Amino acid sequence: MSTLTARVRARSLVSRIAVREDNLENRLSTSLEMVEKRLVECAGRASDPHVADVVGYLVAAGGKRLRPLLTLLAAEFGDPRAAGVIDAAVVSELTHTASLYHDDVMDEARIRHGVPSVNARWGNSVAVMAGDWLLAMAAQLSADLAHSAMALHAEAAERLVRGQMLELLGPTPDNGPLPHYFGVISDKTAALLSVSLRLGALQSGAPAEVADALAEYGEQLGVAFQVSDDLLDITSSSELTGKEQGKDLAVGTVGLPILLVLTGEDARDDELRALLNSPTGVAGEDHRRALDLLRESAVMGKAREIRDERLARARSALRGLPAGPPLRALEALCDVVATRTK
Repeated sequence: MSTLTARVRARSLVSRIAVREDNLENRLSTSLEMVEKRLVECAGRASDPHVADVVGYLVAAGGKRLRPLLTLLAAEFGDPRAAGVIDAAVVSELTHTASLYHDDVMDEARIRHGVPSVNARWGNSVAVMAGDWLLAMAAQLSADLAHSAMALHAEAAERLVRGQMLELLGPTPDNGPLPHYFGVISDKTAALLSVSLRLGALQSGAPAEVADALAEYGEQLGVAFQVSDDLLDITSSSELTGKEQGKDLAVGTVGLPILLVLTGEDARDDELRALLNSPTGVAGEDHRRALDLLRESAVMGKAREIRDERLARARSALRGLPAGPPLRALEALCDVVATRTK
């Protein structure tokens, strides 16, 4: 995916959440362009050109830029032109991109944003080091922001790594499969959405109670977003998502629909449970059959209910915030997560 295509995807998301809010849409689009330039500049700080190519690879491949967009939206509740707002958005995206480098190693992913993953091109060790470099760059930027920005970034990074480790370690007798799952995605996904919003509020000078409400919105939105990702892994094609279809199933990652099958007792899922519990993994024709059975299973509806319940919590967190285009955009983002296809 080219940088131009990545920018089209980011603008598309802005247009969907800022419908009929021309001033807000223009401000967000302009600020996201500034974020893109800073991301490229940061990746280019690597002293060795080859290192710069690796650390800038997924930056150039792009994405929805959801996290910097959340930072910019949160800043609308204060002064969106305040010093440091753009860099706060860059911190959010650099941290997210670092986590993608690590995730793709863990998942043995071959595709990311429609291009070969970093580990597929350069190997696992290089991918891990590139992710570490991006985390370090994000930390450097956060040091120049508001007083508590570095602490917020450190907390988010700690939660990201903890979530990745817990995912690898798996559930324990004291923490069953479902609580474990929600703990992992809270750390791996929700933490950074939450801190992205808090950073934007902090840098813009928004009131503390607004920052708290936005952070809670981000926690709930993040859980819903990950459940949505789990559903898309089963229902959407690689062409739409830019990722391998059924990747979670292929590598043994237990998304919510799969987890609901494994922990459920519905006799209609017996064949699917047998495939999922195969000691040799789910590959080839078994993989295709398991995906078909998952799409037909009642667990898909249950997972959607869980997603929608978290979105309701996210909307509830926004109550009491000042009315206006930024609030309507955050509400619209809940609708986007509920209906997304990629």
